[in-house]
Amino acid sequence: MSDPHKKILILFAHPSQNRSEINVPLFNASKGFDHVTTIDLYAEYPSFRIDIDKEQQRLRDHDVIVFMFPLYWYSTPSLLKEWQDLVLEYGFAYGSEGTELQGKKFLCALTAGGSESSYRKEGFNHFTIRQLLQPLEQMAELTGMEFLAPFALFGAGTATEEQRVVKHIENWRRVLVAIADNKLNYEVASKLSKLNHSLDSVITE
Repeated sequence: MSDPHKKILILFAHPSQNRSEINVPLFNASKGFDHVTTIDLYAEYPSFRIDIDKEQQRLRDHDVIVFMFPLYWYSTPSLLKEWQDLVLEYGFAYGSEGTELQGKKFLCALTAGGSESSYRKEGFNHFTIRQLLQPLEQMAELTGMEFLAPFALFGAGTATEEQRVVKHIENWRRVLVAIADNKLNYEVASKLSKLNHSLDSVITE
């Protein structure tokens, strides 16, 4: 009998971990779950020489793919982009025979330095976080994955002093358990602007 739990792959990318107040604790808090695999891409590939075959097999082995990263210039850190460029090959991830990712779920767990109010049309950054992630949403669309709203923390630079980090980590652990136990409402989660706006609306107890 197959395991009914969802297997989650977390691909963590942070090039300056000694300065991280949120992403590293969030990544460390993701470890130790039975159905979660955590990969520190910068630790694994310090020279950017990505093992494509190994990474593709990791994708095959998991049901839910998570990109965990700080938002750098409205995008991912460079190694995560390199990973996308090399691993998501034609014939594997897309194309008439590239069906390996179809049916999987995809989401981003990210931090942003600006306030949430700055991520809107009238704000400093002119776009919502969901709009800025549209290249990744289209990546999911092209590869047959279902894109879920991002799990995001804004105002990262002041989150520690404002005592928001502990609750953020607690919510993330709740999300991981819900995904693994098939208690996340994907239809609702795919439509939100931010997954952690209202966890009670997406998690079925």
